[in-house]
Amino acid sequence: MLELTLFYIASTVALFATVLAMTRTNAIHALIYLIVSLLAIAVIFFLIGAPFAAALEIVIYAGAIMVLFVFVIMMLNLGEKGDARERQLLQPHVWLGPAILSLVLLVELLYLISTVEGPASSGSVSPKSVGLALFGPYVIAVELASMLLLSGLVGSYHLGRRYLDRGL
Repeated sequence: MLELTLFYIASTVALFATVLAMTRTNAIHALIYLIVSLLAIAVIFFLIGAPFAAALEIVIYAGAIMVLFVFVIMMLNLGEKGDARERQLLQPHVWLGPAILSLVLLVELLYLISTVEGPASSGSVSPKSVGLALFGPYVIAVELASMLLLSGLVGSYHLGRRYLDRGL
């Protein structure tokens, strides 16, 4: 019963953060909420007995998206406008929402880690089975997702360059 409650809390945080990520006009705010959503999904993976998938979710998705976004910011080279925007991001009204959602997930994950004695009750997923599932029947889906991310990076670069060239 407790795992079900924790699942619903993590699911609510994931849904709430995803909706906030889609409705933010500032790309940095959207990215922060997207990362919170990915962390919530990692907690869900841990709850269903897939700690390796949870670690992959954090390292690959949350980490890789952050690195990708940093590269896009570096390519756009916004200069003084970017510095002023970064100073604005340090105000509490910007980071308070993601911080609260992340704190809920952290408390939930710490509780789970402290109470689980072995594999989760629903069974554990081995790294070998995750690899076989990703690069077996789903290899085309994994490759298409990587191509989609690459096209998004190239598209954002070109849109950003056009925006800077017009002096807006």
